[in-house]
Amino acid sequence: MSGIDKHRQKVLIVDDSELNRNILSEMLGSEYDIIEAENGAEAVNILRKESVNISLVLLDIVMPVMDGYGVLAVMNSSHWIDDVPVIMISSDNSVTSMRRAYEYGITEFISRPFDALIVRHRVVNTIMLYAKQKKLVGMVSDQIYEKEKDSNLMINILSHIVEFRNGESGMHVLNVQMFTEILLRQLVCQTDKYNISKSDISLIKKASSLHDIGKISVPDHILNKPGRLTPEEFEIMKNHSVAGASMLEELTAYQDEPLVKIAYQICRWHHERYDGKGYPDGLKGEEIPISAQIVALADVYDALTSERVYKKAFSHEKSVEMIMNGECGCFNPILLECLKSASEAIEKVKEHYSDENKKKREDFAVELMKYDELSASEETLRLLDYERMKNDFYASVSNELYFEYNVSLSMVNLYPNKSNMLDTNELIAYPMNDERLTSIISMNELKKLGMLLKNTSPDSPVVKYDCKARIKNEMHNINIICRSVWNSRSEFCGAVGKAVDMGIL
Repeated sequence: MSGIDKHRQKVLIVDDSELNRNILSEMLGSEYDIIEAENGAEAVNILRKESVNISLVLLDIVMPVMDGYGVLAVMNSSHWIDDVPVIMISSDNSVTSMRRAYEYGITEFISRPFDALIVRHRVVNTIMLYAKQKKLVGMVSDQIYEKEKDSNLMINILSHIVEFRNGESGMHVLNVQMFTEILLRQLVCQTDKYNISKSDISLIKKASSLHDIGKISVPDHILNKPGRLTPEEFEIMKNHSVAGASMLEELTAYQDEPLVKIAYQICRWHHERYDGKGYPDGLKGEEIPISAQIVALADVYDALTSERVYKKAFSHEKSVEMIMNGECGCFNPILLECLKSASEAIEKVKEHYSDENKKKREDFAVELMKYDELSASEETLRLLDYERMKNDFYASVSNELYFEYNVSLSMVNLYPNKSNMLDTNELIAYPMNDERLTSIISMNELKKLGMLLKNTSPDSPVVKYDCKARIKNEMHNINIICRSVWNSRSEFCGAVGKAVDMGIL
């Protein structure tokens, strides 16, 4: 295995032949960090610990202990296959073998003997494709109904009121959301003990925003005291967990709502400790709901790595060390293992939201909003800033279709999840050759839009174009507004924008 560089993507090579592993490592080692496994069982153990950090698996079929199909079966049952692409490598390229592999969810197939050009090409393409998909997964919730929009908006308004009173940076709630999601995904990878579904992850992440709403009841002089609290003051501060839960309990009309139930658990019990020494109820071990356990760990990590009125920020490494050493309370050993396994992903998210990167995001938003046609609601702008750390044009949950076109990849992204409405894929490679896309918007219309974009410049990047589209077997008028994107060498890189349905013809 090569020396690991945390800034490079990792490729797991699984093959019982040391010669084959060496050949593939030689082909890819200059661009990726290589992890090796000599059988399927060893690969599964690596994935259980490292799946969130692995960008691709190159998997042999015939191996001792556990063959390639066995690995794919585990990857499917553990849902790793959703996030980690697999390229099957084998000298058996029979139709039966390939069909079985594709049914298990592999992305590509490479035959032996290896052709270096083909191997590199397919590895690069597969990693890029899944990187785009991961960006889409991290975007706005699939729910597009007004009720869902309103609940998200109100949750964020309330949580940011608490942050404002608490004198925090305004990022604490978003940080806890992101770290909660990362830890939940890692937990699902490492164990099936808690039976957590994708919808559960979304719900717990959303409810985590409300973990500190009880601090509204804490007096300012205690909430923002720069020094150590007195025992009496600390008792008042501790009451915020019960106060927050009580607020939710008083929503009698919504007690059956899953969000309210999860938020109650998180509010009341996110300061409980696994050894029973937390508050307010002294719950111990698995008496504490897993939602509260996860948010507690995310909350402590963000508190350690963020500057507060009473302390400086600790580094990521020091914060993880303190948590693992039990200096910040007692946590579920399984969650501590998740923290270790997901440490790299968490550090990258924390770094992206650092003060150094804040100005870049703000400058982008200011530049983008120079164009009145691309203006949106304040909520959309907030979400845009939140997701721009992934270098994507963020689209809020709305009735409009947002898109991104990347010239170098010849790829179009449609989001947030509006592609189902259009009966096409979210990620479209070579759009001019995509039959489903051209059945919605004619190739002639796409070519006209492409010419308009190519005729833009960095000084005049905005395009407005009216066209016709077939939506659910009816022709609609569509208003397209987009902005061309240029690199530092004034080269056209692509476009971001939105398509507004103006109604049936």
